[in-house]
This record gives sequence, structure tokens and C-alpha cells, in this order.
Amino acid sequence: CSASANKPVLTLFTKKPCPLCDEAREELEPYKRRFILQEVDITLPENSAWYDKYKYDIPVFHLNGKFLMKHRVDIQKFEDQLMKLELQND
Repeated sequence: CSASANKPVLTLFTKKPCPLCDEAREELEPYKRRFILQEVDITLPENSAWYDKYKYDIPVFHLNGKFLMKHRVDIQKFEDQLMKLELQND
């Protein structure tokens, strides 16, 4: 199905444990049909560049590869950006 190919990719930069990340996932739950969630564990050796960049800021979110938000989910911002991407794909 080509619809899923057009879904925006939301990247969550995270590590374990991360209570704020868990909270963020819950907040995004109602939207999960509208995007693909990709998680990047910044503590893995292959992600050391992200670790250096975000170790004090997680959770950090990128939407389709672009920085979107950090620390907390800004639902309004997220919805606006998601809507923009969905309109582009129509």
C-alpha cells in the first residue's frame, strides 16, 4: 500500500531509562496511525554522534529528518507540521 510509504517519519532520540520519552510516546499515541515512529537509542556505539549532540536533551524529535522539538511533546507544533506534510503528499 503506497499510503504508508508517504507517512512522515518521526524519529525519537532516546535512551533507557527515559521517563520523559515514555511520557512523550503516550502523548503521541492518538496520532500513531499518521506517522512511522523510528527510535534511535543514543547510547549505542553507532549513535555516538547523536549522543554527543543530545545527551542532555532527550527526548528529541525529528520529523522527516528535520529537528522538530525536544524535552516535551509540543502537540500543537507536532500537529501543524504533520498536517503540512500530509497536505504535501496529497
